[in-house]
Amino acid sequence: MAGRINDDDVKAVRDAVPIDAVVSEYLQLRNAGGGNLKGLCPFHDEKSPSFQVSPSKGLFHCFGCQEGGDTIAFVQKIDHLTFAEVVERLAAKAGITLRYEEGGYNPSHQRGERIRLVEAHKAAAQFYVEQLDGPEAEIGRRFLAERGFDQAAAAHFGVGYSPAGWDHLTRYLRGKGFSDKELIASGISQDGRRGPIDRFRGRLMWPISDTAGDIVGFGARKLRDDDNGPKYLNTPETAIYKKSQVLYGIDLAKKDIAKASRAVVVEGYTDVMACHLAGITTAIATCGTAFGGDHIKILRRLLMDNGSARVIFTFDGDAAGQKAALRAFEDDQKFAAETYIAIAPDNMDPCDLRLAKGDEAVRDLVEPRTPLFEFALRQIVGRYDLETPAGRAAALDEAAPVVAKIKTGSVQREVAVQLAGFVGILDQEYVVHRVNQLAQWARSRGGDQRGPARPSSRAQHQQPQPPAGPSGPSGPSGPALNLRSPAHRTERELLKLALQKPALVSPAFDAYGVDEFTAPPYAAVRQCIAEAGGAELGVPETREYLVQVLDATPNESVRKLVTELAVEVFHGKSIDEAYAGEHLVKVRLRAVDRRIDDVQGSLARLGSNVAPDHLAAAQNEVWVLQQYAQSLRNNGADAL
Repeated sequence: MAGRINDDDVKAVRDAVPIDAVVSEYLQLRNAGGGNLKGLCPFHDEKSPSFQVSPSKGLFHCFGCQEGGDTIAFVQKIDHLTFAEVVERLAAKAGITLRYEEGGYNPSHQRGERIRLVEAHKAAAQFYVEQLDGPEAEIGRRFLAERGFDQAAAAHFGVGYSPAGWDHLTRYLRGKGFSDKELIASGISQDGRRGPIDRFRGRLMWPISDTAGDIVGFGARKLRDDDNGPKYLNTPETAIYKKSQVLYGIDLAKKDIAKASRAVVVEGYTDVMACHLAGITTAIATCGTAFGGDHIKILRRLLMDNGSARVIFTFDGDAAGQKAALRAFEDDQKFAAETYIAIAPDNMDPCDLRLAKGDEAVRDLVEPRTPLFEFALRQIVGRYDLETPAGRAAALDEAAPVVAKIKTGSVQREVAVQLAGFVGILDQEYVVHRVNQLAQWARSRGGDQRGPARPSSRAQHQQPQPPAGPSGPSGPSGPALNLRSPAHRTERELLKLALQKPALVSPAFDAYGVDEFTAPPYAAVRQCIAEAGGAELGVPETREYLVQVLDATPNESVRKLVTELAVEVFHGKSIDEAYAGEHLVKVRLRAVDRRIDDVQGSLARLGSNVAPDHLAAAQNEVWVLQQYAQSLRNNGADAL
């Protein structure tokens, strides 16, 4: 069993790997002001960015779904890894050698499962690349050359060759310390009659990477006539490879997709290669499955759903390509980007087009684009005889339900008008009414499934509003936060100062009692700061201070509130000592006023039954508190 990773090494990993660099591997980030960055949350569907990253604090927080934490927590959640697996992965990136306590460290047996499977794929990919240079792989090199790919192109995309023998790779990876169990679990090997054998044999190999750049699977192309397997054979579903959640080439294309706000979806590995070599470096492809909802989620996080985002599909114009286009149109409304389709002359795919007409023809392919909805509807109505009333009616019967699935009312109406033109029905309002009726009928049967509409340009630039605070049975007990309450707003701002700018409120803040915070969730955060050593621990500011506060949280609800407060922007224009002093005074003054009211209320309830000594003590306390309150009003923070 693996020992516990040394705490100092965990801290070194946190400090060495910037959170914005890690998050940027999965989604596009833009300036959010106040030193923060924002993007579309990878943990829930949203149309405008409510996910924020604070590079200076090393934290992220989503104001939509309330997920938050540090770099390690982010990778844990998005890649479904254990704490130790994440630390090991980030340590490898940073070149940090980890120390393990409670026993020795055996790298071949004590690495997390995902880390081991990724390492096996990395070693396999290198093995395949080396085999491509051998005599047996001549058929593979010839295949590449015939499609216009030289040695440099093969190296750029990591293309390799799997030997035709039964277990060449399996024996090689055993020698690298991988167990048979790991090789089977990775999908690289499969069970044979006498033990594990290679899954891929005598094929051209393409490594398939996830968004972070880790190789998680392979695509294998048949080369010989005596190979009885399918033309393309992919890695089976494994713990790290889900074909509906990977896009070939995404590791190479993600930066340019984010930069250009454009993605080109092609059908195969060689098409991706042809596009990239022709200068279309935003090309990606699915891996043996239809383009679907999980693929859309990957692209949306990179495209950021801004008004100029474009997704261009280059399906073939044959029956299979038309079917793929119609499937893509079914999911079109999950994009906020505009979707188009581009079909090459003579139905050539990008690889064949590049061979026949050169790089410029491939670049031109994705320029004159047809909107995907137009292509899909024309494919439907094109199957009917529109010269007859019966043909037009039948075409409308099939096409109208497709248009009715469009979620945004204004877009739905616009497409319905165009459908009337495609079918040849002069009464546009009749078609619009028919589509609207179908949409209403679908909602009445299955509930309103419209979901969020495409954002307006105004909505896209609105700042996400902080939620009312944690809720649910695991949260602190007491009344819910009310951000219209001046007291709650002031307490929230003071806690943000204590977490983000502790030097401005120390040491005064550390003398504040938990009971000076009227909202129970805020009182819980105050308690966590105290248990972590106080705000003074954050002077000078270090990430370790926030880590200790997070470690002191009693449950997930409070933890999420801490990350939220640690990244939320301040309401003031100038965050300085005067701003901090103002909030320190307001919170203290309200606490003093509450205590005065409590004492005076207690005396009023007792009436003449109060003992003389108790009455004198209470009156003295009220007098002292009133003097203190007046001093706070007159002198501000100097009276603290």
